[in-house]
Amino acid sequence: MIPKKAMALYPINLNISGKLCVIIGAGTVAARKINALLCCAPRIRVVSPELSAGVQQHYDKHKLEWIPRPYQHGDLQGATLAFALTDCPAIQEQINTEALELGIPVNIGDNPQACTFQTAATVRQGDLLISISTGGGSPALAATIRKELELQYGPEYGYLVKLLSLIRQRTVGQTTSQEKQKLLLEKILRTSVLDLLKEKEWAQLHEKLFEILPQEMNVASLIQKMREE
Repeated sequence: MIPKKAMALYPINLNISGKLCVIIGAGTVAARKINALLCCAPRIRVVSPELSAGVQQHYDKHKLEWIPRPYQHGDLQGATLAFALTDCPAIQEQINTEALELGIPVNIGDNPQACTFQTAATVRQGDLLISISTGGGSPALAATIRKELELQYGPEYGYLVKLLSLIRQRTVGQTTSQEKQKLLLEKILRTSVLDLLKEKEWAQLHEKLFEILPQEMNVASLIQKMREE
């Protein structure tokens, strides 16, 4: 039997770009998982006799590989992550067993306590990523908190993260000490920069950064790079 037990979860961000993620099942839950995975650019393989409309849409756009049959032992070979999203408890347990044998982290859709990893509700603005988890206890609550955070942390925070990252990159290796760099970044956060980013007031943003940043830093180039997708 798949074990069911309480556990404390360790938050972690994984780089799965180009890595194989195998999803067994292709219903509406699988479609949601795929939507979340795609922004991380993995290789996605779906094993299922049929595809739901949401999964079919991604397959038609060549965003995933589809093996049109039921799960077979060996389907998880080479996977970095596995998702067991079928409606059959016996198959779910078989997938879990194979994943444990191969040492592959597995998400068991209908049994959060059996998962070796869980997916969190997320708010993503550029490189800013906020994760919310209730340990599988209440996905509805996690979704409610996510919606609240989406209102609080809009696209301007994506710009802000990129701006601060660019400034850090351009001061690393210079005579600026780590302490001075930290004070500089904190000073930016105490100004109206965030409001200017929210309103996309680029000219005023240029003026504000010109006042704050070292003279040798090209503010116009910095803003242009920040605005690039």
